[in-house]
Amino acid sequence: MAELLHQPFSSFSFNGMKLESRRVGDVRKVASLKPLQCVLNEKDNRRIVVLKNGKDSLDMCRVVNGMWQTSGGWGKIDHDKAVDAMLKYADAGLTTFDMAEIYGPAEDLYGIFINRIRRERPPEVLERVRGLTKWVPPPVKMTGSYVRQNIDISRKRMDVPSLDMLQFHWWDYSNTGYLDALKHLNDLKEEGKIKTVALTNFDTERLQIILENGIPVVSNQVQHSLVDMRPQQKMAELCQLTGVKLITYGTVMGGLLSEKFLDTNLSIPFAAPPLNTPSLQKYKRMVDAWGGWNLFQGLLRTLNKIASKHGVSIPTVAVKYVLDQPAVAGSMIGVRLGLSEHINDANAVFSLVLDEEDVNSIQEVSKKGKDLLKVIGDCGDEYRRI
Repeated sequence: MAELLHQPFSSFSFNGMKLESRRVGDVRKVASLKPLQCVLNEKDNRRIVVLKNGKDSLDMCRVVNGMWQTSGGWGKIDHDKAVDAMLKYADAGLTTFDMAEIYGPAEDLYGIFINRIRRERPPEVLERVRGLTKWVPPPVKMTGSYVRQNIDISRKRMDVPSLDMLQFHWWDYSNTGYLDALKHLNDLKEEGKIKTVALTNFDTERLQIILENGIPVVSNQVQHSLVDMRPQQKMAELCQLTGVKLITYGTVMGGLLSEKFLDTNLSIPFAAPPLNTPSLQKYKRMVDAWGGWNLFQGLLRTLNKIASKHGVSIPTVAVKYVLDQPAVAGSMIGVRLGLSEHINDANAVFSLVLDEEDVNSIQEVSKKGKDLLKVIGDCGDEYRRI
C-alpha cells in the first residue's frame, strides 16, 4: 500500500474503463476517459444538479445550507426557531442541508425538520429536500459492525431510512483504514441505508487511490473560495476526468466576503466588526496566508463594484464565481438558524450571470495573492499539517 500511495498518476481501470495517463511537470494528464454524468437541470434557473456515478444518483440544490453553525460558537440556537428557519429555507427553494454527526444537534434538528415537512408540506416538497451528512471517525479499526453502528446512529437522529449522502472524512492517510471504511459504507449503500457515498477534505492523491480501488464516490467536499482556489488545480482536473464533483464550503469565508468587512481596518480597535465566530477566525487565517488584509480589501472592492452593477450582494457574486468553476456542483452558505438569514442573497445566485469583464476583474485581483497550494498543500491538508 505504501508503494500505491506514492506512485505517479498512471494507467488504471475505473468503472470498466481504462485510463491512460501521462505526467507533464506537476500537472497530471489523462488522455482519454468518458466522464461520469453530472447534469444541470435547466428548469428553475439551473437550481438543481444531479450527481451520478454508475447507478448511484442524487439530485440536490446547487446552493447548500451549511449547518456547522449549529455546533456552538455562533450564538445560542433555539431548536424551535432553528427548525422554523429550516422550513423557511426549504419553502424558498433552498432544499439541501449539509451537516455532520459532530455538528452538535445538527442531525437531530434535521430529524425534527423532516418530520414537520412530512406533516405540514405536500409530498412534492418532501421529494425535493436533501440531507447531506458526514462521518468523522477516530482512527480505530474500521470493521463492518463499527461502520454500521455509526451510520445507524445518524439514520436514527435524522429519522430517515436511508441517508441521502454520507460524506466521509479521514484524519491520517498513513492509516489506510479509510479504504476499509469506504468499502463498508459502499456495502451499506447496497443495502439501501445510504443513497450515495461521498468524501470530505480528501486530497487528489487519495481520491485517485479510492477510485482505483473500485469504490464509487459522487463528490468531495472541500474548502473553496476566491481566496482559496486550490481545488481548481490538481483536484478539479481529476474530478473532470472521472466525473466526481466538488461541493464547496468556506465560499463566503464565514462572512468575510461581504459588505460588512468592506473598507475596514482590523489593525485599528473597533474599526471593523469583531471576528467573533469560529468561521471568521478560521478564514481570517486564510486571508493572512493568501496575502493579507490590504489585498483582501482590494478583492472586496472589486466584488462590490460587480455586485452593484448586477444589483446583488458581494456574497452572491462570490458564490456564483465558485459555482461557475470546473467540477463544482454545489456551494455552501452557512446558516445561523433563527439568528439571521440570507435567503434572498442565496436565491439571487441562480439568476446572476457574470460576464467576461466581471470574471477578468476578479481574476486580476485574485491572482495577486499567493498560491495556497504551495503555502498549505492540497485540499484538506490544512487539517493534517501541523
